[in-house]
Amino acid sequence: MSNLFAIAYPDLATARAVRDEAVALQKQRLIELEDAVVVERREDGKIKLHQQVSTTGAGAASGAVWGGVIGLLFFMPFLGAAVGGAAGAAVGATTDIGVDDDFMRQVGQHLRPGTAAVFLLVRTATADKVVPALARFGGQIIQTSLSAAAEADLKATVEASRAHTAPASA
Repeated sequence: MSNLFAIAYPDLATARAVRDEAVALQKQRLIELEDAVVVERREDGKIKLHQQVSTTGAGAASGAVWGGVIGLLFFMPFLGAAVGGAAGAAVGATTDIGVDDDFMRQVGQHLRPGTAAVFLLVRTATADKVVPALARFGGQIIQTSLSAAAEADLKATVEASRAHTAPASA
């Protein structure tokens, strides 16, 4: 079972840096992500989702390939690829994988204008490596799918990690 973490940041750049760090940690096999989305609340109050994976593009690509193959059977590969690509893009645009977009928009409405949040849907993680790597960016945990006790433990671990990595004051 996967766990959802939503963490608020003071700006879009920090939220993107956290998502990029999570993706880098995934390449190191320290975390397995199902989804990683940055939700931005713009100054005008509008919510913008910055998806990691474009289902529209993936659908168009696979549709074009399959359309081309089917088109070859009927001696019209270019027409088949064009129709398949358009159909794949349409299906991809309506497909929602990972964290529900409507849910992220609802949570995003609670952010202050000009701020952002990262939504991470985590299948597995090596907590003693991942928490310190992400805690150095700061942020505030605004929602998790953990139990109340596990969420409190996570917040305490994050605070301890921040205290440990904070520069010493003079």
